Amino acid sequence: MQVSVETTSNIERRMTIGVPAQEIDAAVQKRLQETARTVRLNGFRPGKVPLSVVKRRFGDSIRQEIVGEVMRDNYMKALEEQEIVPAGWPKFEPKTMEEGKDLEFVAIFEVLPEIELGDLGKIKVEKPNTEITDKDVDNMIDNLRRQQATMKSVKRKSKNKDIVTIDFKGTIDGEEFEGGSAEGHRLTLGSGQMIPGFEKGIVGGKAGEELEIEVTFPEDYHNEELAGKPAKFEIKIHEVQEPQLPELNEEFFKKFGIDAEDEETFRAEVRKNMERELKQAVTNKVKNDVIDGLLETTELEVPQALVDQEIDRLRQDAVQRFGGQVDFKQLPKELFEEQAVRRVKTGLLFQELVKKNDLKADEGKVDEKIQEIASTYEQPEEVVAHFNNSPDQKSQIESVVLEEAVVDLVLEQAKVKEKKMKYEEAVQAGQPQR
Repeated sequence: MQVSVETTSNIERRMTIGVPAQEIDAAVQKRLQETARTVRLNGFRPGKVPLSVVKRRFGDSIRQEIVGEVMRDNYMKALEEQEIVPAGWPKFEPKTMEEGKDLEFVAIFEVLPEIELGDLGKIKVEKPNTEITDKDVDNMIDNLRRQQATMKSVKRKSKNKDIVTIDFKGTIDGEEFEGGSAEGHRLTLGSGQMIPGFEKGIVGGKAGEELEIEVTFPEDYHNEELAGKPAKFEIKIHEVQEPQLPELNEEFFKKFGIDAEDEETFRAEVRKNMERELKQAVTNKVKNDVIDGLLETTELEVPQALVDQEIDRLRQDAVQRFGGQVDFKQLPKELFEEQAVRRVKTGLLFQELVKKNDLKADEGKVDEKIQEIASTYEQPEEVVAHFNNSPDQKSQIESVVLEEAVVDLVLEQAKVKEKKMKYEEAVQAGQPQR
């Protein structure tokens, strides 16, 4: 086997491999003989088909099979000999594959990039500084009650938190626009579901009334054709409903998995859950800032093979979230390209930081993380045992702890500034980036 490797870019390689003709021909001959012993053809007894007939009928397809297997096997051997680690499966281009001639083929593949980390001291991180107030707990409990509310039609003027059923038709310069009309639309006033000014224009309206409001689409509206433009909406209110909130009693508490006999105990559990959510939000916000900083300070070319693999994972996740009724390959790859590139770059940068600084997942922190997860279940000791007896599950926790170690390492050098935030603002800032 003869091998030569050409560097065509920072991450692409062209490997030319030559295989002696006798190796191919011997493998083809052996496969023909095996086929002759098992093939069934009309006019011949099993195992008695002449080799010449087998070759005439199956020779080309068998040769193609053998060439494919030889290219794969010799490619793997060449990688080992050359001490090259590919980033994905190659594309094979046979150059010569005629019978009696040496096989020569090219394997085009990508390798992991050489990474030169940027200046970690230039990374800026904004860490939320947040305290959960009694009002925050009140708002959370109010939200929980509204989730379980029943609705009652009212004749009075509408107000925030009412649900209105409306028809609306929007126009710009007298012309209707796509997505600007609906019938029987249910809208919670004050929810911020619609563009600024829309819900406020309905507040005070009653069932049976028709309104006309003027609003302006935000400059950063997702539809560029509408961004910044003034619009008029004709609105008809069909119904105004007022939420009937449930009482704070044991039956209500149990709907949220909280075993409490009084409101005070329930509030304490709600606060505890909010503290857990806030802690995770702050962790996510800081991690997102660290990732943004690493991506801004380090130039990195990523192998398309890794990006394609990540796109497929994201497409599969999306299908599962929506019930798994379609083949993930039907989802356009372009929808996931940007997110996939970010994930691949992040993974490569984290791996480089782990390798460069010889980081390991601290066993004590792994156990602490498992205990933290287990504490949210009714029988935490069973959850701890499950993680400790499942290598795959525990490995996932170790990966999380190792990621946290990378973030801590960057934070030691980054410019970290605390920012005072309200609870809801901090939780929103900590939403995972997709």
